[in-house]
Amino acid sequence: MGAREPQHIVARPGEVAERVVAVGDPARARMMASMLEGARLVNERRGFLVYTGTYRGVPVTVAVHGVGAPSAAIVFEELSALGARAIVRLGTCGALVEGLDIGDMVAATGAGYNPGGAIGQYFGGICPPAAADPELALAVLGEASRRGRASAGLVYSSDAFYAEDPGMARRLAGLGFRCVEMEVAMLYTLAALRGFRAASLLVVSDNLVVPGKERLVPHEELEPHVRRAAEAVLEALARVEV
Repeated sequence: MGAREPQHIVARPGEVAERVVAVGDPARARMMASMLEGARLVNERRGFLVYTGTYRGVPVTVAVHGVGAPSAAIVFEELSALGARAIVRLGTCGALVEGLDIGDMVAATGAGYNPGGAIGQYFGGICPPAAADPELALAVLGEASRRGRASAGLVYSSDAFYAEDPGMARRLAGLGFRCVEMEVAMLYTLAALRGFRAASLLVVSDNLVVPGKERLVPHEELEPHVRRAAEAVLEALARVEV
């Protein structure tokens, strides 16, 4: 961003913590804000809700990044410009392997993506690696494993939510991807470009390769699993140096 001022997150200096949890859903951000002490809303422009409070005495921000890489890129860029040093995406994903069940957690060690798109706008003809910060990812995985079924692996970041079909799912699974989502690749490539640490914890909301589990689980049914994952992310952020 250079010297440009954020246009969508209009928080004042010091209102965004060095440790950030980024989520797609405003309802999820409000839920996480309730898990912080002294949380206050520091931005709501364009629907990008941003709350800052403390967790176990450590300042933490929870921010909404919207849906898809272009929206997420704006928020990750502006959070970084406002002082974020570690960003963990907490979201949901569609499983691509039979061994993942609804509510399972996946710590994304890296993300694949198609050439071009929003990432291509940054890097031109280069497809940069999209990898998590190893220490932060390991901390997130460790905390998740203490709370339920958790695994680590590669995810695929899609730019088109409704493009998935059984053939696509089988192909991605054959390439080694454990699940599909939409924002991790953008987070990881921007982290390398802008110099902040990044990791992700995803909750399985459907399974694209298991008959009968292709439909997204309703928000209310998935919420206890998401809250458990949120606790894991907050614990990991609170103890990792940034």
